[in-house]
Amino acid sequence: MDRILVIGSTAADVIINIEQLPKTGEDINTCSQEMTLGGCACNVSDILRLSGVPYTLVSPVGTGVYGDFVRSRLAEKEVVSLLPSVPEPNGCCYCFVEKSGERTFVCHRGAEYRFRREWLEQIDCSAFKHVYVCGLDMEDESGEVIMTFLEAHPQLSVLFAPGPRIASLDSALVSRMYRRKPLLHANREETRLLTGCSAPGEAAALLFQQTKNTAVITDGEKGSWYCCGSRPVHIPAVKPAVLADTIGAGDAHCGAFLAGIARGQDTEEAVRTANLVASLAVAQKGSSIDPQIFRKAVTARF
Repeated sequence: MDRILVIGSTAADVIINIEQLPKTGEDINTCSQEMTLGGCACNVSDILRLSGVPYTLVSPVGTGVYGDFVRSRLAEKEVVSLLPSVPEPNGCCYCFVEKSGERTFVCHRGAEYRFRREWLEQIDCSAFKHVYVCGLDMEDESGEVIMTFLEAHPQLSVLFAPGPRIASLDSALVSRMYRRKPLLHANREETRLLTGCSAPGEAAALLFQQTKNTAVITDGEKGSWYCCGSRPVHIPAVKPAVLADTIGAGDAHCGAFLAGIARGQDTEEAVRTANLVASLAVAQKGSSIDPQIFRKAVTARF
């Protein structure tokens, strides 16, 4: 089975449940609050772990209350990052979840987003076939560090998840990423920012032309689109029994798609598996999926 290198952030998610987002100047009360483990790379790696796919997480962990929280939660999962602990403080992500289940993120970026060239240069890439990276981790100086690493290892198949702040990435960096011919995984709004197309099927086809590789576009309760050839294909969503919140749903979909590819599924079957896993993610609060629920629903597909 293919081993996957996962490069990116592990964050402390501060989940704040509210009736609805306040207006400017408004004073509201929360319904509840909790702190959980999150971050795109961590969420993706957790789905790989549940899927039984071998992976290695490359994620910096800093200091302070959030760094201590992340370190302790990773230890509970017996997950060890290749990177050393760093002296800079970790940030966190404030996740405001409305009654509808929709979430809004406000991130305080810290050590979890700062990558150093010498760290990545020490990775023995001979053990890996795929590498996952997210656009959120490629802002600022870290983008050049990660992109240089990817260019130095053309044998690695790249899965690139642009993320919601794709418009903040340097266009030259995005062009360099496209030249690596990555598998691309994004949601409808992210691809609109990338392509100008509001129709996810058309966006998938355009991205396939630009990257010369498969593009997968998620569209919430409408399902997913993918394009790996002459025409885009639509795969219906799996309707969850309940909608708790949408935190981590995109990461769950991405991780499950990557797990399916690593396990030898074709693109369509991998997207169907990912749709199922995303439905499990939105049916539970936070970004983690209960292992027993996951195994009962998903294991047979592999």
